[in-house]
Amino acid sequence: MLTLTEFLRRYEDMPGVKKAQLIEGVVHMPSPVRVTHSRPDGVLQLWLGTYASEHDLELLPNATLLLDTENAFQPDAILCSPPRKGGRVWLNTKNYLCGSPELVVEIASSTASIDLRDKLRVYRRLEVAEYIVWRTEDAEIDWFVLEEGQYIKMKPDRHGKLRSRIFPGLVLDLAAALACDKAKVLSALKK
Repeated sequence: MLTLTEFLRRYEDMPGVKKAQLIEGVVHMPSPVRVTHSRPDGVLQLWLGTYASEHDLELLPNATLLLDTENAFQPDAILCSPPRKGGRVWLNTKNYLCGSPELVVEIASSTASIDLRDKLRVYRRLEVAEYIVWRTEDAEIDWFVLEEGQYIKMKPDRHGKLRSRIFPGLVLDLAAALACDKAKVLSALKK
């Protein structure tokens, strides 16, 4: 088991490493990124970036998130209120994001089991309000909402859309997202 302090010390001493995560005290280094990850990631970054720019929120793609003494994740996207000391999230002295953001997104291919097991447990324990996992190999998007200390998977409405409970107007058209139809994904935000 590695501590967060030791993980950061080692990580910062290896400048060639672009992504490593500490998950429950174990270091994970992902495989190279394929287009099957990159394309959905682009769709969600555009969707969240558009929403963030219209609502004075912070979109932090691929930022290292320090969660507790055994967990430092690098999710594909974080949507949160601007970091501030004493709030849900803040920046430490080395400019790492700390705390529990409102929304975290993971694009999962080979990491789906980790994202839906270990990371989900940590996010739930630390009260991340909403957690989205796009499982590319299964062509599924899971949107979890924290209710009474448990994650509940949201079901789409009759129009095939998921709606954030904490960010009014943050709507995801599931069929459009899964088809990587950026125009339709953005159009759902405008309705």
